[in-house]
Amino acid sequence: MAVSELHKFTLDNGLRVVLAPDPTAPVVGVSVHYDVGFRSEPEGRTGFAHLFEHLMFQGSESLEKLAHFRHVQSSGGTFNGSTHPDYTDYFEVLPSAALERALFLEADRMRAPKLTRENLANQIDVVKEEIRLNVLNRPYGGFPWILLPPVLYSTFPNAHNGYGDFTDLEQASLDDCAAFFDTYYSPANAVLTVAGDLDVDRTRDLVEKHFGDVPARPKPQRPSFAEPRPTKELRGSHTDPHAPLPALAVGYRMPDPVGELDAYLAHLVLAGVLTDGDSSRLQQRLVHAEPLVTDVNAGAGLFGPFEARDPDTFSVTAIHPPETSTEQVLDALDAELDALSTTPPGEQELAKVTARWRANLHSDHDRLVSRTLALGSLELLYGDAGLVYELPERIAAVTAEQVSEAAKSLRPDSRAVLEVEPGQGGAQ
Repeated sequence: MAVSELHKFTLDNGLRVVLAPDPTAPVVGVSVHYDVGFRSEPEGRTGFAHLFEHLMFQGSESLEKLAHFRHVQSSGGTFNGSTHPDYTDYFEVLPSAALERALFLEADRMRAPKLTRENLANQIDVVKEEIRLNVLNRPYGGFPWILLPPVLYSTFPNAHNGYGDFTDLEQASLDDCAAFFDTYYSPANAVLTVAGDLDVDRTRDLVEKHFGDVPARPKPQRPSFAEPRPTKELRGSHTDPHAPLPALAVGYRMPDPVGELDAYLAHLVLAGVLTDGDSSRLQQRLVHAEPLVTDVNAGAGLFGPFEARDPDTFSVTAIHPPETSTEQVLDALDAELDALSTTPPGEQELAKVTARWRANLHSDHDRLVSRTLALGSLELLYGDAGLVYELPERIAAVTAEQVSEAAKSLRPDSRAVLEVEPGQGGAQ
C-alpha cells in the first residue's frame, strides 16, 4: 500500500478536505462523505438516508438527469455511492486529467440536487425493487444486518431497518427531502477526499474554485446513539420462506470503535481466531469435528469494521441442518469463548490471524477506490485519515491477552440470539 503524505485543510464554509498524493498510476479517486447514515433517520422515515443517496444521482439545478453518469463514464471513470449506519459516501475514480470534472460534479450536487416529484417517485420504486431483490426474494435476505439489531438494541436509531419499510418510503415527500438536504448535506457536515495522481497546490486551488462558494450552513449537532448493554440474553425469531436451512445469529455489544480502538481491534482478531480459515476454532469444532453447522462466520460490525461509531456489534452467524438445535450451537460457541477467556491463543495462532488481517488491509488499500473511501470515512468517524496507514501495525500489535479479554466480554447473559427458520419451500 502506498503511504502518502496527507494534506488536510478546511474551507471557509466548513468543508474538511483530505489530499493524499500518490503518483504511481495516472488515476485519481474523489469521494465525499456526509455525516449522516440510517441511524440519523427520523421515526416514520425508515430507509430515508438510502433513498436520498439515490436522489443525489438524479441531476442538479445545473445538470440534467443522468448527466453525472455521462460525464464520469465518458472520461473513462467509475462512480457509486453507499449508505452506512453513520455516514453516506459518494465517489468517482477516473484518469487524473479528469480531476476537475469530478470535483465540479461533487460540488454541483452538494450545492443543489434536483429534487422533483418525478425523481422522488421514480427512486422510491427503484429502492423498493432493490429491497425485493436483496432482502424479500433472496434466501437469508437481511441476515443478519436487518434482522439482528431489533433483538440486540431497543432504541429506534440502532434497531430499525435501514433499508426501509415500504409504507415509510411511499410517504416520503419533497418537503422531507428538502429538510434532509438542508440539515445534513451542508459542507460543514462533509469530508472531501482526493487521492492518487495529483498536484497538491493545483488540487487545493481546484477545490477552492468548485467548493468554496457552496453556501455555508450550520453543522447539525450529532446525537448520541448510546443505549445500555443487555443485562440478560435476548431472543428473537424470523421465518424465511426462501431459506433452505435454519440459521442462527448471535449478537454482542463491542467496545467503542473510536474511544476504545485497541479493544475494538482485539475483537476483530478474536473474530479471526474463531472463524477465519479451516483451522480456526469454530470451523474446526462446528464444521469439521462434530459437525453441527454447514457454515459459520464471526465479524465486527454488521457492515464490516470501521463502519460505525458506538454502539457497534460483534456477531457470530451459522447455517445448520434441521437436526442441529440452537442450544447445541450456543453451547459450542460458549465453550470456545470460555476456553479463550481462560487460556489466551497461542503465538502461532495469533500470528496467523494478525498476518492475514495485515495482508488484507494492505491489499484492500492498494486499490485506489478503497483507499480513497477509507481515508474519508476514517477522517469523518475518527478525525484521523492517517489511521488507514496505521491500522495494519495496530492490529499486528494486538496481544493474546487482549484477545482473551475480548472473549471474556462476550457473555451469554448480555447477548441477542436470532433464530431463522425456513418457511414454505424450505426445510421443515
